[in-house]
Amino acid sequence: MLDTWSLRVLVEVGEHGSFSAAASALTLTQPAVSRQVAGLERRLGVPLFSRVPRGVRPTPAGAVAIELARDALDRLRALEARLASFAGLATGDLRLAAFPSANTYLVPEAIRRFGELHPGVTLSLRQTDRDRPLHAVRNGEVDLALVTGWHLYADPDEARYGTADPPRTEVEGVDLLPLCDEELQVLLPATHRLARRRRIRLAELGGENWIDGAYPDCLGPIAPLAEALGCPPRIGFWCDDWNGKAALVAAGAGVALVPTLAQPGLRRDVVVRPTIPALPARRLYAATAAAEYRSPAAAAMLAVLGDLTRQGPTRPMPARPTRRPSGNAAGRG
Repeated sequence: MLDTWSLRVLVEVGEHGSFSAAASALTLTQPAVSRQVAGLERRLGVPLFSRVPRGVRPTPAGAVAIELARDALDRLRALEARLASFAGLATGDLRLAAFPSANTYLVPEAIRRFGELHPGVTLSLRQTDRDRPLHAVRNGEVDLALVTGWHLYADPDEARYGTADPPRTEVEGVDLLPLCDEELQVLLPATHRLARRRRIRLAELGGENWIDGAYPDCLGPIAPLAEALGCPPRIGFWCDDWNGKAALVAAGAGVALVPTLAQPGLRRDVVVRPTIPALPARRLYAATAAAEYRSPAAAAMLAVLGDLTRQGPTRPMPARPTRRPSGNAAGRG
């Protein structure tokens, strides 16, 4: 393979039309340039220049070689500049993935703040298999995914309705950085008979219709909820969209559980109340590539998310990555 120095000598000779002028531009001697060109011609097996009274001119093969060499050098310079700008967050791309309740406030606000800090970085929000976000990170489909502890069960249905193994928080090549614990509260229409209570005893909601949704924005583990209600929840409506859920609640169609992430921006004709007993918290994680492979943009977004979750009504968690250094991947992404 040709080296970049030989390509630069070739281009300089072609642009200046003489070995001596090229030598002056390169701070070399004329014999050194002549030897470099002769070496290129031997290696390529074709003459690159022919002598004329006042210097040299490219042969047909030389003209092609100069054009390609110039293009190769330009691309190498662009490569160096682009990678340098990535390191300084002057440009680049950051691909995110999240779930609906995170997209109601946390993700848009994080995008806004990140854009103000690093306007040259292009942000995108991608859709991934909702049950396998960690695999999207591991496979390089996204740079950062927001997930909950509920994502980490091998079987979401078992986690909700039956006996399941504890969450597996180790996936090869992926770091899980805990951001906060979310409290699950009950969402009621403002006209509900219990709406004036500061806290709601779940036992008083045993006869209500419940509005469920897609994992992880659902009623959560059913067993603790059923125990608090005194009976399994009667699920009358299914809705994935938080605006739709709130509208159903406001219309008196049923009640729902709402995590902390989904509470900002709820409509005014619904109320959110803590429950007695309190339901198990939902832990929020940021999943990224292992630290040594993490892009500067992903690291910067982690800082923004950490600031936001510390400022909000959630309970921040210490930023300690959970990672398995080697072995087969485990868990559900």
